[in-house]
Amino acid sequence: MKDARKLITLIMVIAIFTVVLAACGNQAAPATGGGTSDEGTPVFQIGILQLVEHPALDAARDGFLEALNEAGINFEYDFQNAQGDTQVVNTIAQRFVGNNVDLVLAIATPSVQAMAAATEDIPIVGTAITSYERAGVVYSNEAPGGNVTGASDMNPIEAQINMIVEFVPGIETLGIVYSSNEANSVYQAELAKGIAEALGLTVVEGTVTTTGDVQQNTLSIANRVEAIFIPTDNTHADAMGIVGQVSIETGVPVFPGEENMVLGGGIATQSVNYFELGKQSGQMAVQILRDGADPATMPIQFAQTLNYIVNGFMVEELGIAVPARFADSIVNP
Repeated sequence: MKDARKLITLIMVIAIFTVVLAACGNQAAPATGGGTSDEGTPVFQIGILQLVEHPALDAARDGFLEALNEAGINFEYDFQNAQGDTQVVNTIAQRFVGNNVDLVLAIATPSVQAMAAATEDIPIVGTAITSYERAGVVYSNEAPGGNVTGASDMNPIEAQINMIVEFVPGIETLGIVYSSNEANSVYQAELAKGIAEALGLTVVEGTVTTTGDVQQNTLSIANRVEAIFIPTDNTHADAMGIVGQVSIETGVPVFPGEENMVLGGGIATQSVNYFELGKQSGQMAVQILRDGADPATMPIQFAQTLNYIVNGFMVEELGIAVPARFADSIVNP
């Protein structure tokens, strides 16, 4: 009888313990939006949506974080990389909305478009975005009018095309290759074409939609022109090793719109400094989080720092003479 009572007691203890464990396992995760630190100061929750990882976008993200740290903002962040997949971009945007984050950093045009479509309430600060107006996420650069603002990586297209003319004297044909599904690239390509044609150059265009198209497209264009221009384009930035190899094989120099693309296999450019651009975006985020600024009334900012860069390895491989004024800009990757 005593043994039976002991057995019943043991069963009851096990049952109670099991219920407690189950209850613990089903506890809801704490909300990610808002909160305070041990000192009672706000801890802001920030979502970072990045289209793809490559040096320029990574540098912009690092600059953004540095600006927040320099301002003494108390924050936690959820960094999500979409690996270039637009469907994943949309999924991440919904995740941030569901988590009710305090602010989102959207890196690259598809990221800001997805976030703007997902929420009209959460403040969105963009970076590495060429034209917020063309992307359809603001009413105007001067008065965004909604929950989106940020810094533009609009490059000095005219200066870049003029560089090509200096590096390739007597050039008559220029290839322009870009991703047709990136609004930022399409816009820059249109500007580049107009500038090149005004200089009397014949322009041959080539477009891609994925990195898998890059090799064949670049080779096809290289066989028809004397030089190639690539705007700041995430698809090509992810495949500059392939572009550089085609350039060496054909002897046709490639002039990208961004310095890290130059280091990946291009010749030269005048480019936005993406770390500094990210800091500009971060400083705008500080105004929103700490000072209560309204994105609707915060004009889009433009890059304040531009760099010249020449790839020493590529100019030597192709036997290109570097104009004297760019001699101090040579870098050997």
